[in-house]
This record gives sequence, C-alpha cells and structure tokens, in this order.
Amino acid sequence: MGKTTRKLEVVSPVPADIDIANSVQPLHISEIAQELNLSSQHYDLYGKYKAKVLLSVLDEIGGSEDGYYVVVGGITPTPLGEGKSTTTVGLCQALGAFLDKKVVTCVRQPSQGPTFGIKGGAAGGGYSQVIPMDEFNLHLTGDIHAITAANNLLAAAIDTRIFHESTQSDKALFNRLCPPNKEGKRKFCDIMFRRLKKLGIDKTAPEDLTPEESSKFARLDIDPASVTWRRVMDVNDRFLRKITIGQGPEEKGMVRETAFDISVASEIMAVLALTTSLADMRERLGKMVVGNSKAGDPVTADDLGVGGALTVLMKDAINPTLMQTLEGTPVLVHAGPFANIAHGNSSIVADKIALKLVGPGGFVVTEAGFGSDIGTEKFMNIKCRYSGLKPQCAVIVATVRALKMHGGGPQVTAGRPLDKAYVTENLGLVEAGCVNLARHISNTKAYGVNVVVAVNAFSTDTEAELNAVKNAALAAGAFDSVICTHHAHGGKGAVDLGIAVQKACENATQSLKFLYPLDIGIKDKIEAIAKSYGADGVEYSEEAEKQIEMYTKQGFTNLPICMAKTQYSFSHDAGKKGAPSGFILPIRDVRASIGAGFIYPLVGTMSTMPGLPTRPCFYEIDIDTSTGKVIGLS
Repeated sequence: MGKTTRKLEVVSPVPADIDIANSVQPLHISEIAQELNLSSQHYDLYGKYKAKVLLSVLDEIGGSEDGYYVVVGGITPTPLGEGKSTTTVGLCQALGAFLDKKVVTCVRQPSQGPTFGIKGGAAGGGYSQVIPMDEFNLHLTGDIHAITAANNLLAAAIDTRIFHESTQSDKALFNRLCPPNKEGKRKFCDIMFRRLKKLGIDKTAPEDLTPEESSKFARLDIDPASVTWRRVMDVNDRFLRKITIGQGPEEKGMVRETAFDISVASEIMAVLALTTSLADMRERLGKMVVGNSKAGDPVTADDLGVGGALTVLMKDAINPTLMQTLEGTPVLVHAGPFANIAHGNSSIVADKIALKLVGPGGFVVTEAGFGSDIGTEKFMNIKCRYSGLKPQCAVIVATVRALKMHGGGPQVTAGRPLDKAYVTENLGLVEAGCVNLARHISNTKAYGVNVVVAVNAFSTDTEAELNAVKNAALAAGAFDSVICTHHAHGGKGAVDLGIAVQKACENATQSLKFLYPLDIGIKDKIEAIAKSYGADGVEYSEEAEKQIEMYTKQGFTNLPICMAKTQYSFSHDAGKKGAPSGFILPIRDVRASIGAGFIYPLVGTMSTMPGLPTRPCFYEIDIDTSTGKVIGLS
C-alpha cells in the first residue's frame, strides 16, 4: 500500500452510499498531492479535501514518459446502470491500495440535475467511491457554474446584437462598435481583427475601411430562426424546455421562441473536455457557431466579440480538481459532457496530467459514458483523435442482470421491483443475452486494444451465471474476464481485475485504429458508425439532408461524428435488445458543435433538459445542523 492508502472496514449488508462516505475521514488533499509528487505551486487548495491542479505542471513534467491508459465502458445497460463508475473506482482502489501501483482515476463531474432529480449522485457506490461524496456532487470547485455563466453571457450577446442591429444603420452600428477615443481616433480592439481576417479584410484602422467593408464588418445580420445557442442552468426544470424571450416593453417586436438546456449539455462543457491547453480553449470558444447570417454564413462567438470574455470566465475551470477514493487513491474530476449530444468523457487535460504523474508502470483509468457502442466509440474516435493518446486496455463492465434482459428477460424499469427472473438462476436468459457482450467485445477490439471484461457481481447472481458470462467473454475474444465484488468489498473485490488489466496493458502491441478517417464525407462517417451498431443502412430525413448540405458548404466535413442515440440498444429502438442487425438507422436531424469539434446526428429525440419526477431525490436530502454534514444523498 502507498503512504496515503487506507484500510476499509467493510460491513455486510452494504450500507447506503452516503453513510459509507461519511464513515471515512478523508485525508487532507495535500497528502494526496504529495503522493503524486505535486508540490504546493502545482495546485490551489479549495478547502481541505479538494484542489485544482494547475496546467502549468505539464511545463515541468511534460517531457516524462506516460503510464498505461485504460478506458472503462460497458455493455448496453438497463435503466438501473451496471456499475461503470463503481468499477472504475474499485479498479483504481485495487491497483493503488492492494497492488501498490501508482494510479489516478479520471472521471466526469456530475450535474446537480440528477443529484436532486431521479438518478442521484455519481461518485461510484458502495465501498468504491470518490469522497467527500457531498462535495463531489454539489458545486465541487464551481466549474459547472463557470460554464453556466459563460454560456449565458454568449446567449445574451446574441439577442442583444440582433436587437441593436434592428434599430441602427450600418454607419451608426460601426461607429458604436469602434468609438472614438479622447483624441477623436477610432481603433479596432484585438478581437475585432479575428472578424476582419475572416472577412478577408487586412486593414488595421477603422477609417481605412470602405463603406461596403465597414457594413460587412459591423452587421452580423443573424437570422433569428437559425440561432441554435440556448441558455442553460444546472437544475432539472421541464418548464424551461420551451420558452419565449423578449417580451419586455423595451424589446417590443423582438419576441423569439427558445429553450433552456441543462448546463452540462452546453457546448462549452464539450469544449472544456476536449481542449488541450488554455490557448486551444480560447480558439475553440471563439469558433463556436451560434447560428447563421441571413446569407447562410456561420456566426461565431468571436464574430460577436465575446470569445475572450468566455475564456476569462473559464480560466479556472480548465484546471482539473484533485480528490480521493475511499481507500486514499487519487482522483482527477474534470468536465462532464452529455454522452449523447456530446462525447460523454472526462477531460483530455486531466488524462494528460495524470499519465505524466503516474509515469511508466503506473495507471490512468478513465470512464466513458453509456455503453461501449457510444462512450468507448466516442472516446476512441473523438477524444483520442484530439488528444493523440492511445489506450492499452479497454474494460467492458457486464452484469448478469443486463444480460438476462438482453436474452429476452422482462422489462427492467427504474423505481420498480425486479422481476423474479432477475433474482433467481436462469442460465438460458444469461447465455442468450451474451450476444450483446460479444458485439461490444468485437467492436472494442477493432480499435487495437486488449479487452478485459469486468463481471460486476450482485448478491442474487449464482456462480453458474457468473461463470457463464466469464466463459462467453473469453469465447468472444476478450483478453480476460474477471468476476468483481468491489461494491461490497472495495479494492479487495477488484484485485483480480487489477491484475488482468495490468497484464492486458503489458501485452498491448497494436496501434490505435480509428473506425473512420476524417477526410471522407459526413454521410460516409455516419454510415461507418451505423455499421458498427449492426445497421444495414442509414435513412436521412429531409431536415438532416439539408443540414449535411449546409455543413458541407460551410467547410465542416473534416470533423469527427458524435452520434446522439439511445443508450438502451445498439439500434435506434430502445426496445431492441441483444445484438440487433439488419435494421435501417434513421437520422432525424444533424447538428454541429464546431468549437468542441464534432458533428452530431440525432437518432430520435434527445432531451437536453430533464424533468423532475413526482418524488425527486431532494426529498431525502437535508443537513444535520449539529454537525453540518449532508444527509440523504444517494
């Protein structure tokens, strides 16, 4: 065990997550930092148990060798989830606290929406958790609040610009954008040169522009119907899914229908996750497209003059947050993009820092959202493309429960008791459902990584069922398959998984193979991904065809694809379990996150603002006023 790792006192049955989290006294975060050889100038403290690791650490250690890189995905899940986060944390506790390896867990920051809504927190579970649990799930170090502020500043800038352009002549607009100083001289501010360059105007003084050039520069002429940028907040609120703005007396005639998204659905979150440096983030934020001009040209944040201000609001958010697991192993928490309309992975900068900190022979384990068909695919084809990093091993988390569902078992519904088929032995259902696992294994192996299957065991699973899954995984080509009990036993329950992952990394020989090249058409890339789902072809709506034509004309064809589809099936139909094939994948619409750097086709309807149920999680959440401790988080 390392100096900071601690022995867990495990009890059975497993208590509530918050009770376990509150039973362990976290180490001061400076001790965790010291174990990673981080000196005090490399991080800023946020209280006793959190710190922001500064990107400047890469200036010192950037030349050192990387450790092993492991991504954790899963089979197609039930609505209850199959324990990917718990497995990610449990594996790291095993590697650090029992196998004496340098290890860093890299995970996404959870939205507060689910914390107070249906799902609860996202710090792992049982004896495999990130702590302090309440700080992890509530506010953390303010990154999501920074994203909210930056997103809404841009939203305000868009509507304000439309408003002012509607009431002013070209000359008045230009004069207000470039006001004279005390000497009567007008000048461009730095950000304006970006727009001038985009327009092909190489003049540096406002008075040198022709009337036509000054008009082109000053008037963005945004088509209100084309605006895709929405306001955001980090709360589930169904009544903000469709709203009308501009109803004040001073904005008369400027009424526009729009909506709120939840903050983690903002493109700024995806930018944060895919950026590689402060300079790169500045460029990405400036390139975000918010809509089109009436002539059909894309309008960006830099066209609005706000890219620099957005970066200022995000300057601290770019630094990952250092935390710890129950067993004292280090965790970097950073970014939390949606896994459907975005790529569902934690940040590149956190992974890069972690790989240098653990060094050769160490391990960085990160989690990809949803099943491997979505999360791992996007990890490989989007995240690794931008980071230049290559994983040696991919873990696929499987459960007997989910495989029974894929084998034809009854419907699994969150909040309802499980059917008896899921709590009594049924080898037939398990074996039939392993076709889902087999496809995830073959798809993941195609990237050139070794695949280890982690069978996340539940108390109702029988030995015969668990062994059936293990054997099916090996038959499908997994490097290894291991039964795990980390939820009930912490790192000790994932030691065999840790050993298997270590061997898989040490035996990795292939280079990373992407599913598609970037220099082919948008449709060709979509069809390559659809084929990996088992589809025979793709069908595009009229709207999707129109959008693909527009993005091609605007020069965005060289971007990777981020498919937004249900996580509950390989197909577009959540009811099609197992490994469906021969279907036609319908593309309803195609949208783009140009700053983040991907095109996202919509397969069906995607909600970007969740609602609250009749009995939300907030009923249970309160504070012990005598101790100040949070109670009731799940």
